[in-house]
Amino acid sequence: MKKRTVKNTELTVAPINFGGNVFGWTLDEKQSFEILDIFFEKGFNFIDTADTYSWWVNGKGGQSEEIIGKWMKSRNNRKELVIATKVGSETSEHGYDISRKHILKSVDESLQRLQTDRIDLYYTHFDDKQTPVEETLSAYDEVIKAGKVRYIGASNLSPERLTESFKTAEEHNLPKYVALQPHYNLMEREGFEKKYAPLAEKYGLSVFPYWSLASGFLTGKYRDESDFSKSQRGEGAGKYLNPKGLEVLQVLDEISYKHQSKPATVALAWLLANPLITAPIVSATSESQLQALFAAPELYLDNEDIELLNKVSDFNQ
Repeated sequence: MKKRTVKNTELTVAPINFGGNVFGWTLDEKQSFEILDIFFEKGFNFIDTADTYSWWVNGKGGQSEEIIGKWMKSRNNRKELVIATKVGSETSEHGYDISRKHILKSVDESLQRLQTDRIDLYYTHFDDKQTPVEETLSAYDEVIKAGKVRYIGASNLSPERLTESFKTAEEHNLPKYVALQPHYNLMEREGFEKKYAPLAEKYGLSVFPYWSLASGFLTGKYRDESDFSKSQRGEGAGKYLNPKGLEVLQVLDEISYKHQSKPATVALAWLLANPLITAPIVSATSESQLQALFAAPELYLDNEDIELLNKVSDFNQ
């Protein structure tokens, strides 16, 4: 498997980024270790989490980072991994916050939970829309110079604040974001393609889409409302259960049959065929789900496949 370099960094990552939001939520510690072992043994090295996962379970989060930290320590494999985590999201204890005070406190707490001395990629998870951009970037400058963080990324920033961040970084010699984590998949194309893709190109950002399988809808397991009970996350796929969504599933079925593959594999291969996309973020809760993810970087979609998927998922329809 060919690894990819995160632009403007020394990080090399496998082309699938494991989403750690399931750790401590739909997977307990033992199950999480089992999934992580399989993922790592197959040569994948990129894990994404956040300081607030899974705050919707206990009100404050931290479980995901703790589980990843325990796993890395028990396997003694930290040096072989690229770990991304985030700061700024809300919990039941506090609102969105990317102030200097919150970043400096949160980075130390994340390092403690992850049982590591550095975070490879540290994201602004959500914008609080009030902290001056210079304050946020200056805080990142502090933690980078302290060796606690290697590089920074952005998720859920408006195009305007993202642009302002690059302008401010240039003017004040502050760190620049190297990665963008947008909501992007076959069912959610317009926001990224219209607003963020031009910025990713302009600023040389590596793109790691979240909800790459549209809350599981693109796996094909949700075909009618009775299917939502199949998963704790099933309800999230409900908004896609409409004529357009069913047409997308039909095309995924056809291309899956052609390649003797699975809808999830094809949906991820479609993302990976986009030169802007470095590694989609995706979760799995079973070995069979993992196998569908593992197959995506190996699946070559021809021009006909890409055109069919582009057409059926076109947001201008």
